[in-house]
Amino acid sequence: MTVSLEQLRRCHIGVDLGAARTRVFVKGAGLVVDEPSVAAVNTRTGALIAVGQLAEQMTGRTPGYIRVVRPVSGGTVVDIQMAQRMVRSLLGEKLRRALRRKPLLRAAACTPHDADPLAQRATVETLVGLGARRVELVDTLIAAAVGCGLPVEQPEATMIMVCGAATTQIAVLSLGSIVTAERIPVGGEAIDHAIVQHLRHQHELMLPSQSVRPLQLALHGNGLTPQGPESTEIHGRDVATGLARSVRVDTAAVRDAIHTPLTAVLDGIGKVLRDCPPDLVADLADRGITMVGGSALLPGLDQMLRDATGMPVRIAERPEVCAVLGLGAMLEGKIQPLVLSPLTGS
Repeated sequence: MTVSLEQLRRCHIGVDLGAARTRVFVKGAGLVVDEPSVAAVNTRTGALIAVGQLAEQMTGRTPGYIRVVRPVSGGTVVDIQMAQRMVRSLLGEKLRRALRRKPLLRAAACTPHDADPLAQRATVETLVGLGARRVELVDTLIAAAVGCGLPVEQPEATMIMVCGAATTQIAVLSLGSIVTAERIPVGGEAIDHAIVQHLRHQHELMLPSQSVRPLQLALHGNGLTPQGPESTEIHGRDVATGLARSVRVDTAAVRDAIHTPLTAVLDGIGKVLRDCPPDLVADLADRGITMVGGSALLPGLDQMLRDATGMPVRIAERPEVCAVLGLGAMLEGKIQPLVLSPLTGS
């Protein structure tokens, strides 16, 4: 573990600052915030206009003096002040007052695997600015494994894949620690971008950013697989004329377009398995890979991994909130470490 379970039990709140969504867990109250990591700012006055879901709906629809910003990128806080204002607004006045009553407020936060010291410091400073006196950092991979019920503390191999918006993290865990891990800068946003570029180049159609996810869902019957519908109608803007236009898109072509960024994920899985001890790899042949994160729900991704690796692949229950729920379980003392008694010679 990045930090001891005893220290985590003293924390009052757990925060998962993701590139796509911000989630806050309060001890005793559960998950209190689950909103997009987006804020809308009036550039003339500097005032915060909206945060979360409402700010995300404003993306691409605002006049010139309103700017929609994302203070978190790739699991790293890139704008500390804006991240503080966003989280403060998401928490709400009532909850902020309750937290202010705690004289020694302790917070725990998820950080990506192998996050550099600057990224860790940015996360700590964000929470200190919200009133935390002490901040504990937990690896996202471990928090997510705990949240989806994997036997992290046992001497057994468990393989987890955290599919985020900007990055994909893959790890093999045993005895409560990471044996080998890899972080790949490809996530849900890269897949969305591949679909947008495909439509632009093949059909000369510009797709609104808000339409990418509905398009993925429209294309899937049993995922973005051959069992899905052969084609679907898409509405967008013509690149040349700028007028509204509809085209019929072939599902197979879109499926091929999203395979390109996903090859990097397959390479990462191969590297993790090559670096893993043979005994642990033998365990994984039966247990397989557990997928968590919002992008794990991408249609057909689990089937593609099964075909490429030959291993069982399952998507965790409520995959998008596994990391923050795992952090919450540690805060509430629901996780017991494996006690290893030292052997005494007779």
